[in-house]
Amino acid sequence: MQPVVAPRPAVPVGWRTALVLGLALVTVVWVWGRPLVSPFAVAFAMSAGTGFLAVPLLRRLKAGQVIRTDGPQSHLQKAGTPTMGGAFFLPWALLVPLAFFGLNTDLLAAIALGGACGLVGLLDDWRVIRPKANRRGITALQKMILLVAIGTLFCGYLFAGGRASVVGLGDIGVLFWPLALFVLTGSTNAVNLTDGLDALAGGTGAIASAALGLIVLAAHPALACLCFSLSGACLGFLVHNRHKADVFMGDTGSLAIGGILAAVALLSGQVIALALVGGVFVLEALSVIAQVGYYKATKGPDGKGKRLLRMAPLHHHFELGGLHETQVVGRFYLAGAVLAVLAVWLCRAS
Repeated sequence: MQPVVAPRPAVPVGWRTALVLGLALVTVVWVWGRPLVSPFAVAFAMSAGTGFLAVPLLRRLKAGQVIRTDGPQSHLQKAGTPTMGGAFFLPWALLVPLAFFGLNTDLLAAIALGGACGLVGLLDDWRVIRPKANRRGITALQKMILLVAIGTLFCGYLFAGGRASVVGLGDIGVLFWPLALFVLTGSTNAVNLTDGLDALAGGTGAIASAALGLIVLAAHPALACLCFSLSGACLGFLVHNRHKADVFMGDTGSLAIGGILAAVALLSGQVIALALVGGVFVLEALSVIAQVGYYKATKGPDGKGKRLLRMAPLHHHFELGGLHETQVVGRFYLAGAVLAVLAVWLCRAS
């Protein structure tokens, strides 16, 4: 009789995935973005170092994340993990570029947009963690109104400066406003949806921002510096967010990452490139739209519909399919890297 061998459980290798990503990004920045190695390195060091002070502080403040009961059951053990980690890595992403490029007008506009999006996220995170709160944060409508208001001010800056044609699609006249607002709100919400597994949003954010920085480096070095600083800060955050995470970034970080990427893309005319370098974010957002749309389209007389995916966003679909979350994260990193390389190659070849 053959002995029964129990299946070997998936081994969490979050630190290995983060290490491979870090080495890859350092190599890319050193080889192709060498003029901006210093901002990348400084943002990484300050973000990682600050985390060793901030994470215990967040624990003392009892800034624990509330885990959805309708999500993957394996995530329930994460309840109580501190959130709002974006508050300690975002400042370095925003401040380091100023130390290298000073008061560059476009840089200040992008920093203002990213910082404002981060403040919206901070408000949402605080309402979730504060004592005696309903722990639901601000409503989706309130969040969207705030993001649209911030985006409108940013679009006004672009329009006033005759920059309505810089979206990479030529002069589109009055259509600039809805398109630009769609890019801004879509980018922030897409990154926010991606922030559902340890190290997922931070790692894919680091990849996307480094790639966008390489794309805009020649024509917009100050904006490239912001991208590389954001990439370094996200990588420093992974020191504390890799599986099993000591802290989550919360909306403070995810909304800011999306806002910065969108701001750089609009200012540099690289909106199409943004869709490629942020392809993982796009797929995550589309998976939610498809899930909701399919459920409504197949709704029967009993009021129940069918699900296209096991669960949305997309990373939960794969997780519920049997992959450990570190395996999902690794595959998403690879997909993000392939899309980033494709975007950089297409932009440099054109």
